[in-house]
Amino acid sequence: MSDLIDLLERKQLIWQGRYSQPAPEVVSSGYPLLDEKLAGGLPKTGVVSIQSSMGIGELRILMNILLSKSRLVVFINPPGFLCAEFLYHQGIDLNNVLVIYPRRKNEALWAAEQCLKSGACSAVLLWQHAFEIHQVKRLQIACDEGDCLQFLMRGCARTEASLPVSLSMHLAPHSQGLDVSITKRKGGWPIPAFTLDVSTYWPVFCYAKASNVIPFPTTHHRQTV
Repeated sequence: MSDLIDLLERKQLIWQGRYSQPAPEVVSSGYPLLDEKLAGGLPKTGVVSIQSSMGIGELRILMNILLSKSRLVVFINPPGFLCAEFLYHQGIDLNNVLVIYPRRKNEALWAAEQCLKSGACSAVLLWQHAFEIHQVKRLQIACDEGDCLQFLMRGCARTEASLPVSLSMHLAPHSQGLDVSITKRKGGWPIPAFTLDVSTYWPVFCYAKASNVIPFPTTHHRQTV
């Protein structure tokens, strides 16, 4: 049994808990609660999987990471067109932003791998729903080679095999920001859902319950004629 476990560890198919091995290097997300849950922040390098519906603020929790990068930030196959004004007003140098719209899935994976291991990029964001284990392992190796961070932006799709990523998060909308579940993290344990309050950072992104709304009656009375 021990030989089998050693083999799986060498192939990076399993990891030990964070109390049994040194914790990976991390970078602050800019959100104290999220940093606390992740024992310091997001991984400095490696593959991060983010599952969420589109347009719920999933990019906003990555802004501090993207701002801290001095090399190229690459967006591959984003859903729609990125707003240059938004990135500029967040403090991101547009000269360091590269947007790629591949025609095929394999081309998107190839572009991500080349960017990761080039050494010219600090973060790569790839929008794609499904990945295979061997594809993610190639991206992990490329991250180590180029000292880069890869974000897999995935929809809330069907259940699939666990991927060999450094961190996996599931995001859901909440009135004050986002509900976050840590489903997998290297060197640590999964964390149940918690609410990330972003109202201080993004007040327009949240909504408050109005006090002057009159609710509809819960029972219906049929009028007789």
